[in-house]
Amino acid sequence: MRRLLPGLLVVLLAAGCATSAPPPEERHPDDPWEPYNRTMWTFNAAVDQAVVRPVAIGYDRVTPSPVKTGVRNFFTNLRSPIVIINLLLQGRPADAGGETRRFIANTFFGLGGLMDIASAEDMEKYNADFGQTLATWGWEESRFFMLPFLGPSTVRDGIGRGVDSRGNIEWRLAGDGSYYLLGIDVIQTRAGLLPLDEQIREAFDPYSFIRDGWLQRRNYLLRGEEAPLPDYDAMLEEEDW
Repeated sequence: MRRLLPGLLVVLLAAGCATSAPPPEERHPDDPWEPYNRTMWTFNAAVDQAVVRPVAIGYDRVTPSPVKTGVRNFFTNLRSPIVIINLLLQGRPADAGGETRRFIANTFFGLGGLMDIASAEDMEKYNADFGQTLATWGWEESRFFMLPFLGPSTVRDGIGRGVDSRGNIEWRLAGDGSYYLLGIDVIQTRAGLLPLDEQIREAFDPYSFIRDGWLQRRNYLLRGEEAPLPDYDAMLEEEDW
């Protein structure tokens, strides 16, 4: 999964009303604010169903695959400077150099990033953001926090997103009142997630499914750890109807 704000639109895939939060002693250890998070998840899902998803479906249907690939490449390349800065802040100068070579290759020889020349040349793609940088500096554990419109996060990663946005041209333009670039990125990212809609709708508890999947992915990016997802089938069998 790619980032528009890691996880931005994963939460927007969900639909329907959230299941009631369990009592405090039964909550996920990383999600003590579950009642608030479920409420915000429901709000985000409503926004998605009313606005974002219909537009994304239209974009997916009318846009040729090569164009969609080019748009995706463009926004990935646009975020490379933020990745480079965070790699340096994490003490990874060699990786920062590799990402810089990717950025130069795609920008100058890939038509501004529309073509992923770097991957064709087997240049490795790196993933780094300020949330990861804060974890590298020692803030390893943080509470899960569902952000309005932006989706799954933690307190640490939410702060990291705010810092990264200062160097993100999409958000800087949005701050000046021009939302076209940010809007295109949101729609193309959401369109790429459309195949996951059915899987989320069929989950026993879509909120927990999204939260646990996001935390698993985040832990993998931070530590290389990939914890198993909960056994939702077993949970369903044990439910007292």
